[in-house]
Amino acid sequence: MPYIVGTAGHIDHGKTSLIKALTGIDTDRLKEEKERGISIDLGFAHLDLADGTQAGIVDVPGHERFIRNMLAGAHGIDLVLFTVAADDGVMPQTEEHLDILHLLGVKLAIFLITKADLVSPSRIQEVEEEIKILTLGTALEEAPIIPFSAVTGQGLEALRERISRMLRECEKPAPGGYFRLPIDRAFVLQGHGVVVTGTALSGEIKVGDRVRCLPGGQTFRVRSLQVHNRAVEVGGWGQRIALNLTGQERASIERGQVICHEKLTLTSQRFDALLEVRPAAAKGIKNHQRIRIHLGTAERMAKLILLGRKEKTEPKETTYCQIGLTEPVLVMRGDHFIVRDETAQRTLGGGIVLHPWAKKHKRSETDLEKRLEGLHNADVPALIEGIINESDDFALPYDPIQQFLNLRDEQVRGALENMTTLRAVSSEGEQLYTTETKWERVKEEMLRALHAFHRDHPLAPGMDMEELRVKLPFAMNPRLFRALVDVLTGQSILARDGNLLSAPGHQVRPGEEVRRLMERIRRLLEASALAPPDLRQIEKDLGVEHAKLAEVVRLMERDRAIVRAATDLYFLRDHVDKVKGVLYKYLANNSEITAATLRDLLGSSRKYTIALLEYFDREGVTVRVGDARRLKTPLSPGRQGVPR
Repeated sequence: MPYIVGTAGHIDHGKTSLIKALTGIDTDRLKEEKERGISIDLGFAHLDLADGTQAGIVDVPGHERFIRNMLAGAHGIDLVLFTVAADDGVMPQTEEHLDILHLLGVKLAIFLITKADLVSPSRIQEVEEEIKILTLGTALEEAPIIPFSAVTGQGLEALRERISRMLRECEKPAPGGYFRLPIDRAFVLQGHGVVVTGTALSGEIKVGDRVRCLPGGQTFRVRSLQVHNRAVEVGGWGQRIALNLTGQERASIERGQVICHEKLTLTSQRFDALLEVRPAAAKGIKNHQRIRIHLGTAERMAKLILLGRKEKTEPKETTYCQIGLTEPVLVMRGDHFIVRDETAQRTLGGGIVLHPWAKKHKRSETDLEKRLEGLHNADVPALIEGIINESDDFALPYDPIQQFLNLRDEQVRGALENMTTLRAVSSEGEQLYTTETKWERVKEEMLRALHAFHRDHPLAPGMDMEELRVKLPFAMNPRLFRALVDVLTGQSILARDGNLLSAPGHQVRPGEEVRRLMERIRRLLEASALAPPDLRQIEKDLGVEHAKLAEVVRLMERDRAIVRAATDLYFLRDHVDKVKGVLYKYLANNSEITAATLRDLLGSSRKYTIALLEYFDREGVTVRVGDARRLKTPLSPGRQGVPR
């Protein structure tokens, strides 16, 4: 079983000396750390346990200026060695580190009263009382306390035994999901390329695997990997891992990014969360307050929005919130995060991610807290239904569902197959999933929109598909919408004619007024057979408003009474058929005809002749060759006027 042991405590309370006494490894690796005698950045070591396994150790800096570095190493800790110097007792960073560990969900700790050789037994008892008071109400309240001295070795064997026992008794189920390793160090090793290190949160990695770096999306191959400075073929969750990556000559990788399985692709700039405000936030947290967020090894500026109608959350309160980040991060449901004030002076609180890709919420949104509570506590089927219902999209493909659940492929597919509250929709070979709730709502909205359209446009046979699509309450691309329409028309819920949709049984029934208007239009077109008035002139002559005229003309066109030759220019169909006869008769004896020739044959003008020829081109009767037209399908010999 892999374990990570971390340190915590105020500056100069003996964290690094403690690790050196335990392991023989000096975790202060930087020149500046040696010169100043304090830890500035993360240090790493490993501890041999009694059962022959090794635990990784992350030594964090204690100075308030380096809390960001401390936070980069605090994730993934199973057991924390918390130092409190006997001479100083509890100090500001003692309190802040405890808040951070509590908020990150660390449940196991051993408190070390360091420098025990410098004080009296009564002082040791005083510090023990300070520690007990400090931990009241936190997950570390019952943690053991051991007096310790790195100089005399006091408490060292008791500490070794306690570490082994606590880790051995620790129940630590394997986390779900694919491989994720938040990067705490990244550098180029001469002759080897890019090397990154970190504590793996989940999954497994092997030499030769392809991985992705998020944010950024760069992909790499694992050339080699090490665990506790030993080359291995496989590493995984709960281990300190160093990866040698290849694939990008000028790779730009830094602390805060995550090396992960290449199946993971989505990052977040906004997520919903459950927030706990700590007592250190004396003034509470205000709605829309600017903050710093720490997630894994990443630090981001952000805005915290309190959900519901709250304007402030007081210390010791828990509430739902939304975090809007200035830059993207890879974040999963269930991840812990820390909130610090904008100036990085104090830790205000922290929490758990509920929805990594949340939409913006309205203050008046109903049942929001209930839905968020569902995302926090629900089982896998309810989570699947929840994320789809929360999405602005009508349906989601498999990959974002899987990444949201943070589970392996076989677990997700098994859940999807057994759910009766989902519908699968195929769109050009891609399977998408929606809920019965969304399906029924979209169906109702489509029928409602169609009935409204029929009421407002009684002469129209149906509503354009694209016009209907954009009226729906959920985002749906045209391909998916067509797939949905195919299903609904197959069930006779909708009727479709080409690109027009209608409610079942809808028929155009023009009234007496419309029939009279149709007759008046026909007479106007009849009076000027080959030089008909355009719509603007008809509108003027008949005194009819444009919208109504256009609707009646479209109805006449659908009934094949008239033909649209050009924009706003219509001929009676009988007249067009007569022109087509003239055209065939001429081309029975000639290979081609010009616009001027047809104009003379018809006794019309160039304007109307060109419009008719272009109509015949569109209909596939003729084809243009230069300034002339030829029949697209030649006439049969001896069969004048009949295409072959």
